[in-house]
Amino acid sequence: MYRSHTCGELRPEHIGNKVTLAGWVQKSRDLGGMTFMDLRDRYGITQLAFNVDENAELTAQARKCGREFVIQIEGEVIERSSKNKNIATGEIEIKVTHLTVLNSSLTPPFTIEDDTDGGEELRAKYRYLDLRRNPVQEKLRLRNRVALETRKYLDTQEFLDVETPVLIKSTPEGARDFVVPSRMNEGQFYALPQSPQTFKQLLMVSGFDRYYQIVKCFRDEDLRADRQPEFTQIDCEMAFVEQEDILNMFEGLIKHLFKSVRNVDLDEKFPRMTYAEAMERYGSDKPDIRFGMEFIDLTSLAQGKNFPIFDNAEAVLAINAEQCAAYTRKQLDALVDWVKRPQIGALGMVYVKCNEDGTFKSTVDKFYSEADLAEWAKAANAKPGDLILVLSGGLDKVRKQMNELRLHMGNELGLRNPNVFKPLWVVDFPLLEWDEESGRYHAMHHPFTSPKPEDFDLIDTEPGKVRANAYDLAMNGVELGGGSIRIHDRALQSRIFDLLGFTKEEAQAQFGFLMSAFEYGAPPHGGLAFGLDRLVATMGGSESIRDYIAFPKNNSGRDVMIDAPSPLNEEQMKELGIKLYK
Repeated sequence: MYRSHTCGELRPEHIGNKVTLAGWVQKSRDLGGMTFMDLRDRYGITQLAFNVDENAELTAQARKCGREFVIQIEGEVIERSSKNKNIATGEIEIKVTHLTVLNSSLTPPFTIEDDTDGGEELRAKYRYLDLRRNPVQEKLRLRNRVALETRKYLDTQEFLDVETPVLIKSTPEGARDFVVPSRMNEGQFYALPQSPQTFKQLLMVSGFDRYYQIVKCFRDEDLRADRQPEFTQIDCEMAFVEQEDILNMFEGLIKHLFKSVRNVDLDEKFPRMTYAEAMERYGSDKPDIRFGMEFIDLTSLAQGKNFPIFDNAEAVLAINAEQCAAYTRKQLDALVDWVKRPQIGALGMVYVKCNEDGTFKSTVDKFYSEADLAEWAKAANAKPGDLILVLSGGLDKVRKQMNELRLHMGNELGLRNPNVFKPLWVVDFPLLEWDEESGRYHAMHHPFTSPKPEDFDLIDTEPGKVRANAYDLAMNGVELGGGSIRIHDRALQSRIFDLLGFTKEEAQAQFGFLMSAFEYGAPPHGGLAFGLDRLVATMGGSESIRDYIAFPKNNSGRDVMIDAPSPLNEEQMKELGIKLYK
């Protein structure tokens, strides 16, 4: 038996007990006559005591144990004279009688402590060491709890956990596929699934009316803080349902998770907002509604005053940063520089200070009178002491820029409390979006999304106005998940494929199996998938999902720990029938 207890288990009631512990040496302190050592495992830390007067040989052995040595000790639990209230075992220590070094360790490249001195790249290279740190382990424990409680909830709702294939057929919609060559079918390739979309629809055709899976998905796309090439979905589908059934079901799941895992009550019914309204008010289909600063359209008030930047703009939008008129010139210049960064892309920013005496100070004073600026302030519901920030340009572009500025101001003003959670259903997305480069429509979600029944008549005449029977759940500026009611009728699915520019032959080659299934009694169905990584990161109050994944990739899609991806040797390439072209 390597251990009788864990390093986080022993308490004063164990005093006098003989115990065996095993773990890693966190650190040791040589105080001359006494040597103290902290022994760590994933459950906690226990202090070990060695007395040179009682056992000089054992103490000498202990002093040779460096950081991260793996050791086993036997000893007696005694009361600790200098108690440590910061750890659960801080009232006791172990008077060691026997020590065995199970494995020695090189000096680690960074300290294995809560506040480590290791940079991100270094910790990624030695991820197996980074995973020993308590903050990282806490994040993975949170992920485990969320997955466990998800399974519990869905099981009580009669959902079946059904695995679907990982080697599938490549499809042309969505992000780029990761592809896998088939040795047994030379010149042909599998794709890794971007989601189990068609399979869960087939399960509905098969009569499994409630399916779920906590499943790996793969997308070959550019990465950022909330994206990884491989990620995990809580993937769900239901038959004989309408949108309201799905929203109620998964609103219940989110409430259950926050209560059971974070002890947070989300009692209120989640608010709903149309996609059009979200874009108009926040410039985002995943708005952070923890704070205000909604967009103010100043276009009609700002144009016609011989200020070309506004006169030539499709839209002039503003936000009201309350009680920020005291911003210094240096702070305002920093905001201008911030919006002009390539990631934001604004040409500049106009501001209006609403002074305490009722006057206004603006960068466009010579174009706009006090009366003009007073009209702006009235439209923005601005009071003395407030600061109005204004951007202009093409409507879609300026909405995105203003959304980023709004979130930036929310961060600067401390309005985005990570321990406050504000969910929002966003509904009625457009079914299609026009792509200038290809000169055709693309599905905003995927080609199996059902149009709103009341918009069927617009499919052939005004396809850009057709709304999707689709919905996303946003929280704190993050899209936690989304889904839709699916098409279950072959004729309607063919009509959508035509609209998306598929030839009959292409549609049959790519999705013939699904179209055929629709001819054998497909029920009405729909579903939703939550991004598990994003959900857990949001619950943990983080913007990045990486620390909630045991072995994440970096921004280049590389695993620097195992050095992947890497080249194949010539023999493997020949066996797979692959030749590289440069």
